[in-house]
Amino acid sequence: MIGTGSSGIQSVPVIAGQASHLTVFQRTPNFSIPAHNAPLSQEEREAFRAKYPEVRRFAREDTRNGIYTEMPDRGALDDGDNERRAKYEARWAYGGLTFMAVYNNLALDKAANDTAADFVREKIAEIVKDPQKAKLLQPNNHPIGSKRICVDTDYFATFNRPNVTLVDIRSDPIAEILPDAVRTAARDYEVDALVLATGFDAMTGSVAKIDIRGRDGQTLNRKWAEGPKTYLGLMSSGFPNLFIITGPGSPSVLSNMMVSIEQHVDWITDCVAYMRGRGLDTMEAEKQAEDSWVAHVNEVAHTTLYPQANSWYMGANIPGKPQIFMPYIGGVGVYRQICNNVAAKGYKGFAMMPAEQPQKVAALS
Repeated sequence: MIGTGSSGIQSVPVIAGQASHLTVFQRTPNFSIPAHNAPLSQEEREAFRAKYPEVRRFAREDTRNGIYTEMPDRGALDDGDNERRAKYEARWAYGGLTFMAVYNNLALDKAANDTAADFVREKIAEIVKDPQKAKLLQPNNHPIGSKRICVDTDYFATFNRPNVTLVDIRSDPIAEILPDAVRTAARDYEVDALVLATGFDAMTGSVAKIDIRGRDGQTLNRKWAEGPKTYLGLMSSGFPNLFIITGPGSPSVLSNMMVSIEQHVDWITDCVAYMRGRGLDTMEAEKQAEDSWVAHVNEVAHTTLYPQANSWYMGANIPGKPQIFMPYIGGVGVYRQICNNVAAKGYKGFAMMPAEQPQKVAALS
């Protein structure tokens, strides 16, 4: 297995339970929280269904990430060591992504973030019996949560198994893939099968594979060569009638994607209805509005710890890709209100034009 991001972390325990031996090649260790997946009781199902409309409303309007969870009212340093640790222990026992919601400043303040990162590193040391392996598995080059935090089922405990080997390819890099082995600088590791959990070109990669052309033959890839530029993550100037669902410049991957996809689809549907009702058939983001939005997205991002990590949020996993923080981190509820306000003002920042009328040709007698 090459790669210890989300896919690797979820796959390693399953493969280790089936393979005679598993070798994990790790470049960068990641923070991961126990998933604690379990069947829901009938009582839990009924309790959730009873409040479902409020759950959906809360996720859409009142959250930063579109996930239904208790909203913290204090920062990590507002509590003493014992109280803070008790809260982290409770979230660790509960499991899942809401670990990062225990305090309201973990993404904003490095000292606060360190308390959460240290807690998870201590948990890794408790779980992994070999101190050398534990140290290799403890992330230390980015704030917790500044890369998408992972969730797992027995990932760290898997490295206690006798049939699992951990290779640190930061100190012993992969030099070559042979027909039956992975060669590092130090030695060859024989393999029967190779799993590449090496990530993907997030947010712009799928669009980049399509030769999208706008006005005057301009390609979207050329326009985005120095980083994606959009207005609200919905459109890019010079590309009329091209709507982008959860594109760069929107909450997108920093949110519950279902909530964000639904919001974009509803907004676009209302927009198309608005245009049809007024005989308009062309819509395009205005460059000034786009430039202002790109600047705002970057300004908000740099009030947080996220740009401190070499993450796929920044495009850092793709050689040659500009390192720019791509999603909008202002929050799902805030973003929804911005989009609604734009629509309420006649889609301010978008140029809308009517269908061109066919020219009338006078008949010559």
